[in-house]
Amino acid sequence: MVRYSREPDNTTKTCKARGSYLRVHFKNTRETAHAVKHMSLRRAVKFLNNVVVQKEIVPFKRFNGGVGRKAQAKQWKCTQGRWPKKSAEFLLQLLKNAESNAEFKVFHIELTSSSTENYRDWMLTTWSLITFR
Repeated sequence: MVRYSREPDNTTKTCKARGSYLRVHFKNTRETAHAVKHMSLRRAVKFLNNVVVQKEIVPFKRFNGGVGRKAQAKQWKCTQGRWPKKSAEFLLQLLKNAESNAEFKVFHIELTSSSTENYRDWMLTTWSLITFR
Protein backbone atom coordinates (compact mmCIF):
# COMPACT_ATOMS: atom_id res chain seq x y z
CA MET A 1 0.00 0.00 0.00
CA VAL A 2 1.23 3.45 -0.90
CA ARG A 3 1.71 5.88 1.94
CA TYR A 4 1.30 9.61 1.43
CA SER A 5 2.58 12.32 3.71
CA ARG A 6 -0.91 13.74 4.24
CA GLU A 7 -4.42 12.42 3.85
CA PRO A 8 -7.10 14.72 2.38
CA ASP A 9 -10.10 15.89 4.39
CA ASN A 10 -12.68 14.97 1.73
CA THR A 11 -11.57 11.86 -0.12
CA THR A 12 -14.49 11.85 -2.57
CA LYS A 13 -13.43 15.16 -4.13
CA THR A 14 -9.68 14.61 -4.20
CA CYS A 15 -7.22 12.51 -6.13
CA LYS A 16 -3.57 11.69 -5.53
CA ALA A 17 -0.43 11.42 -7.57
CA ARG A 18 3.11 11.01 -6.42
CA GLY A 19 6.57 10.65 -7.80
CA SER A 20 9.49 8.89 -6.23
CA TYR A 21 13.18 8.79 -7.11
CA LEU A 22 12.78 11.63 -9.59
CA ARG A 23 15.95 12.80 -11.29
CA VAL A 24 15.44 16.48 -10.46
CA HIS A 25 16.86 18.86 -7.89
CA PHE A 26 14.90 18.83 -4.66
CA LYS A 27 15.22 22.54 -3.93
CA ASN A 28 14.08 23.64 -7.39
CA THR A 29 11.17 21.22 -7.32
CA ARG A 30 10.15 22.32 -3.81
CA GLU A 31 10.03 25.98 -4.83
CA THR A 32 8.15 25.19 -8.05
CA ALA A 33 5.59 23.05 -6.23
CA HIS A 34 5.18 25.74 -3.57
CA ALA A 35 4.42 28.31 -6.30
CA VAL A 36 1.79 26.02 -7.86
CA LYS A 37 0.26 25.01 -4.52
CA HIS A 38 -3.07 26.91 -4.42
CA MET A 39 -3.65 27.27 -8.15
CA SER A 40 -6.37 25.59 -10.14
CA LEU A 41 -5.32 22.81 -12.48
CA ARG A 42 -5.59 24.89 -15.64
CA ARG A 43 -3.71 27.80 -14.11
CA ALA A 44 -0.98 25.47 -12.79
CA VAL A 45 -0.46 23.86 -16.20
CA LYS A 46 -0.36 27.28 -17.87
CA PHE A 47 2.08 28.56 -15.24
CA LEU A 48 4.43 25.58 -15.65
CA ASN A 49 4.36 25.89 -19.44
CA ASN A 50 5.21 29.58 -19.06
CA VAL A 51 8.08 28.68 -16.74
CA VAL A 52 9.50 26.34 -19.37
CA VAL A 53 9.54 29.15 -21.97
CA GLN A 54 10.61 31.74 -19.34
CA LYS A 55 7.50 33.91 -19.50
CA GLU A 56 6.80 33.50 -15.76
CA ILE A 57 9.25 32.96 -12.94
CA VAL A 58 9.32 30.67 -9.92
CA PRO A 59 10.03 32.67 -6.77
CA PHE A 60 12.73 31.23 -4.51
CA LYS A 61 11.85 32.07 -0.92
CA ARG A 62 13.33 29.33 1.26
CA PHE A 63 16.27 27.91 -0.69
CA ASN A 64 17.47 31.22 -2.11
CA GLY A 65 21.18 31.19 -1.41
CA GLY A 66 23.04 32.11 -4.58
CA VAL A 67 19.87 32.66 -6.58
CA GLY A 68 20.05 35.75 -8.75
CA ARG A 69 17.66 38.66 -8.59
CA LYS A 70 15.17 38.91 -11.42
CA ALA A 71 12.62 41.59 -12.33
CA GLN A 72 9.88 39.01 -12.99
CA ALA A 73 9.95 38.05 -9.30
CA LYS A 74 8.27 41.33 -8.37
CA GLN A 75 4.85 39.86 -9.16
CA TRP A 76 5.43 37.40 -6.30
CA LYS A 77 6.59 40.19 -3.93
CA CYS A 78 10.14 38.85 -3.73
CA THR A 79 13.38 39.58 -5.52
CA GLN A 80 14.90 36.18 -6.29
CA GLY A 81 13.70 33.59 -8.76
CA ARG A 82 14.59 31.11 -11.48
CA TRP A 83 13.06 29.16 -14.34
CA PRO A 84 13.65 25.50 -13.38
CA LYS A 85 12.78 23.84 -16.67
CA LYS A 86 13.35 20.22 -15.66
CA SER A 87 11.37 20.54 -12.41
CA ALA A 88 8.52 22.24 -14.26
CA GLU A 89 8.38 19.43 -16.82
CA PHE A 90 8.32 16.76 -14.09
CA LEU A 91 5.54 18.60 -12.25
CA LEU A 92 3.58 18.89 -15.50
CA GLN A 93 3.72 15.10 -15.85
CA LEU A 94 2.67 14.73 -12.22
CA LEU A 95 -0.33 17.04 -12.75
CA LYS A 96 -1.27 15.12 -15.89
CA ASN A 97 -1.15 11.90 -13.87
CA ALA A 98 -3.31 13.43 -11.13
CA GLU A 99 -5.83 14.62 -13.71
CA SER A 100 -6.12 11.17 -15.25
CA ASN A 101 -6.48 9.65 -11.77
CA ALA A 102 -9.33 12.08 -11.08
CA GLU A 103 -11.06 11.25 -14.36
CA PHE A 104 -10.81 7.53 -13.68
CA LYS A 105 -12.03 7.92 -10.11
CA VAL A 106 -15.12 9.90 -11.13
CA PHE A 107 -15.78 7.45 -13.95
CA HIS A 108 -15.45 4.47 -11.63
CA ILE A 109 -17.69 6.03 -8.97
CA GLU A 110 -20.38 6.67 -11.57
CA LEU A 111 -20.25 3.06 -12.69
CA THR A 112 -20.41 1.57 -9.22
CA SER A 113 -23.20 3.84 -8.00
CA SER A 114 -25.43 3.53 -11.07
CA SER A 115 -25.34 -0.19 -11.76
CA THR A 116 -25.17 -2.16 -8.55
CA GLU A 117 -28.34 -4.16 -9.24
CA ASN A 118 -26.90 -6.73 -11.57
CA TYR A 119 -23.32 -7.64 -10.76
CA ARG A 120 -22.68 -9.49 -14.02
CA ASP A 121 -23.82 -6.58 -16.19
CA TRP A 122 -21.78 -4.21 -14.07
CA MET A 123 -18.63 -6.32 -14.55
CA LEU A 124 -19.17 -6.53 -18.32
CA THR A 125 -19.78 -2.81 -18.76
CA THR A 126 -16.86 -1.96 -16.51
CA TRP A 127 -14.56 -4.29 -18.41
CA SER A 128 -15.59 -3.02 -21.85
CA LEU A 129 -15.54 0.64 -20.92
CA ILE A 130 -12.17 0.56 -19.21
CA THR A 131 -10.33 -1.58 -21.71
CA PHE A 132 -11.69 0.00 -24.91
CA ARG A 133 -11.66 3.58 -23.72
